[in-house]
Amino acid sequence: MPLNTNNNFIELIQKHSGIIQKIVSLYIDNYEDQNDLQQEIILQAWKSFSKFRFDSSFSTWLYKIALNTTLTYHKKEQTRIKTIDIDDAILLEKDSNYNEDHELLYNLIRSLNDIDKTIITLHLDGYKNKEIVEIIGINQNMVNVKIFRIKKLIIQKFKEVQNGSK
Repeated sequence: MPLNTNNNFIELIQKHSGIIQKIVSLYIDNYEDQNDLQQEIILQAWKSFSKFRFDSSFSTWLYKIALNTTLTYHKKEQTRIKTIDIDDAILLEKDSNYNEDHELLYNLIRSLNDIDKTIITLHLDGYKNKEIVEIIGINQNMVNVKIFRIKKLIIQKFKEVQNGSK
C-alpha cells in the first residue's frame, strides 16, 4: 500500500533518520556541512517520494538517495579548501576520548574509497548482500568479494594500530 502523504513521509524520515546521519558523518567532517547535506538528502527524498513504489523497503530506498546525494556533494566538496571549525575540533577531541576502538574503526572505514566505505557500512548496518547490490548497482559476486576483502583489510589495520606498528 503506497504511502504518499506529508505525514507518512515525515514519519518515515524520522524513523530512518539514523541512515542519513550515518552516511553524512562518514563523508563530511564539518558540522555545518553535515547539517546542510542532511537537509539536501531530505529534500531529494521528498522530491522522489511520490515515485517510490515500495518495490524495496523504505530504508533501502532512502539509503540509495542518501548515498547518491552525499557522493555528489562529496565530489563538490573535494574541490573546496578544507578548514575545520573550532567547535568541530572540540567535538572531534571529545569523540576521540569517548571510545577509542569505536573511533578507530570509524576512522578506518572513513579512510576507504567511496564504494568500499558504502559497502561495509551497509553490511555493518545489517543489509543483506542482495540489498547492497540493489543500492550500489554492482553484481552479487563483486559485493561478496569486496565485503571479504574490506573486512580483512580493516582487521589487519586495526591490529596494526593496536600493536602500535601503524
